[in-house]
Amino acid sequence: MNFIKSIKDVQEYDIKKEERLLHSAQHEDILSGVTTDIYFITTMNILEHMGIADKEVVVEIFARKSGVFVGIEEVKNILKDKNIEMWALEEGSEFEPKETLVRIKGPYKNFAIYESIILGCLASPSGWATASKEVKEACGEKGFICFGTRHVHPSVAPVMERAAKIGGAGSVSNILTAKLIGENPTGTLPHAAFLVAGDTLEVAKAYDEIMPNDYKRIVLVDTFKDEVEETLRLAKEMGERLYGIRLDTPSERGGVTPELVKEIRARLDLEGYNWVKIFVSGGLKPDKIKILSEAGVDSFGVGSYISGAPAIDMTMDIKEIEGKPVAKRGRIPGIISNQRLVKML
Repeated sequence: MNFIKSIKDVQEYDIKKEERLLHSAQHEDILSGVTTDIYFITTMNILEHMGIADKEVVVEIFARKSGVFVGIEEVKNILKDKNIEMWALEEGSEFEPKETLVRIKGPYKNFAIYESIILGCLASPSGWATASKEVKEACGEKGFICFGTRHVHPSVAPVMERAAKIGGAGSVSNILTAKLIGENPTGTLPHAAFLVAGDTLEVAKAYDEIMPNDYKRIVLVDTFKDEVEETLRLAKEMGERLYGIRLDTPSERGGVTPELVKEIRARLDLEGYNWVKIFVSGGLKPDKIKILSEAGVDSFGVGSYISGAPAIDMTMDIKEIEGKPVAKRGRIPGIISNQRLVKML
């Protein structure tokens, strides 16, 4: 792998556009340094010219607001062969504003070009995990699935759903994410299946026939008919093989309301179908999750609230050079102690 070390390397770098079908960065691109900001290459060229690029420095990373810390495993893999030392919070830890999250020590030239890359590996996943934590708090003892894949570029969808899992999601729908974390993906069925087939019950019966016995049959009930009518129709036909129904009523029809949930729960129970669970999805946010949970929803599918969460801005500051405390104006020179940091490298 060729590492980017100079402006000349940047100018001569050939990406072979005809071989790249997607605009996203590949692993080799990230590790070689071509996804960094150009000014770090310029900086290294200047410091190399001055003969001081190998000065030993200590840098620290902090965020300006609280959150859930995710992404350090990727940072470890980026820096593992760079002859540096690193301490950090453990993945999934909650952190406070201005708390030291990562400390890196070593020759500046060994990791300088990765500053933007490292911060990016932490900022977005921490934002997604923090949103997932907020959803989990709203759900209480009830669970939720992350349905966020469709809202982000596919190259980062596994990163997002992994962060959601760490933040509190019970499971994920993205296949690659599930494989990376050693679990099975979880999901129901899209409206497309019902629209193509033309009847909810016929799809449900086929679904039941082809899926493994231990697979939970959860069926959408808002495609064609009144949700209550379709729910009872399914329950009567499938019996105890119907694990649950999913409500995803669009906003054009008023969305999923507490009253609808209460009616479905009451009618299911009156007909003796008390085992049937109610699963809800569709633009859910924590405040609505709380309301629907109180109305009787058993579990949720949450996508855009997590996938659309803003990144938590991370800042990397040089705090020591050759053992001497330093800092730019406005910051306190020297290492800021944090007993929670764990030696990573």
